[in-house]
Amino acid sequence: MGPRTFLSELQGISEKSSEASVNDLLTPKRIFFTSGTGRHKDELVSFELALRDAGIEKYNLVTVSSIYPPRCEVIDVNEGINLLNPGQIVFCVMAKKTSNEEGREIFASIGAAIPENPSLNGYLSEYMGYCNGEDVGRYSEEMAACMLESAFGVKPVKTFNITEKAVVKDFTTVIAAAVLVL
Repeated sequence: MGPRTFLSELQGISEKSSEASVNDLLTPKRIFFTSGTGRHKDELVSFELALRDAGIEKYNLVTVSSIYPPRCEVIDVNEGINLLNPGQIVFCVMAKKTSNEEGREIFASIGAAIPENPSLNGYLSEYMGYCNGEDVGRYSEEMAACMLESAFGVKPVKTFNITEKAVVKDFTTVIAAAVLVL
């Protein structure tokens, strides 16, 4: 038997289970939210330190677009991390801002908008930049709610955000992430 491709492996798993399909296997069932800050004289290291601060540095992160999957359960960050393995490919929606403009305040925020109907998808928004006095967390929620309302004509039953802010020293990176657990 020759080597199997990723897709054929998934199809093989799917064929063994009448409940699972390839699409089901790739649709996240859980999600957790985390954020972090990193500072270093090197830009890349500041990003690594932000990932460490958020607890997600051990994974091969793949950023995806802003869809909150239907029927997806929000779990605690520690529970989510315990479900993942070092080196695992992990999908996430991430907001990231890096700067070396000493003294400026930067932010990264993920806003979420969840519909009342669990069979509909919700929306996540990434918002990042320099702080200017606005409530950036609330604005990220409003963006997600706008996307939900324009897609389905419904208002969200719940909105929330995770936001990280920091005053720049050396290279400073802030991240906020919605981490999807398959």
